[in-house]
Amino acid sequence: MTGTIVNAAAIIAGSAAGLLARKGIPAHLEDSVHKATGLAVIVIGLNGVITNMISVGEGGTLSSSGELLLVFSLVLGVVCGELLRIDDRLNGLAGMVETKFHLTGFAASFVSGTLIYCVGAMAIIGSLNDGLKGDPSVLFVKSTLDGITSIVLAATMGSGVLFSSIPVFLYQGAITLLAGLLEPVLQGVLLSQICAVGFVLVTCIGINFLGIAKIKTANFLPALLVPPIWALISGLLPG
Repeated sequence: MTGTIVNAAAIIAGSAAGLLARKGIPAHLEDSVHKATGLAVIVIGLNGVITNMISVGEGGTLSSSGELLLVFSLVLGVVCGELLRIDDRLNGLAGMVETKFHLTGFAASFVSGTLIYCVGAMAIIGSLNDGLKGDPSVLFVKSTLDGITSIVLAATMGSGVLFSSIPVFLYQGAITLLAGLLEPVLQGVLLSQICAVGFVLVTCIGINFLGIAKIKTANFLPALLVPPIWALISGLLPG
């Protein structure tokens, strides 16, 4: 679990630096930095969706796949999320911490940071490589990216980003420890489908940054389970 430990440490270190930098950001610049961060997150999300849904064929022709599954995943996922009130419960828990310890912006920064760091192929592939081959190199690269991102997020959102290192450690650590069981499943088309859904959630976070709309992003989390469930059902159906 070397890669996961380094990843969590990078988020903590980056967040600490960001919180220190936050004190030096003038109030009139904070809103602009916040919106710039939102634009960057949206671009990252859209890039992830496109990368996982569009492939280049022979002769440079482009083809896409998974559109219907993506729509189905998002719709079914958000219905489940709304019924379970995931966003309200998660923000309520984080809000209790925010109130108890007087940490302004803890809830929003914790949820946003957790989703950004946990969604994506690098988290899954890196953790699998660390568990199967003892090779943490992918997670080391991810750690560098997450460390830089956490500086910006903590400086613009607050201390919750630092604590998002905990779910990152638990999530990636679990994949590493269960790598032998998960590796045959979490690859190929299924991995791309899961990541496409995940990067839509990242795009939602960027939209929230800009204040265009208030999307309860956490309510979309069940959407990540739809592709593997569909793959399981499809495998059981007679060909």
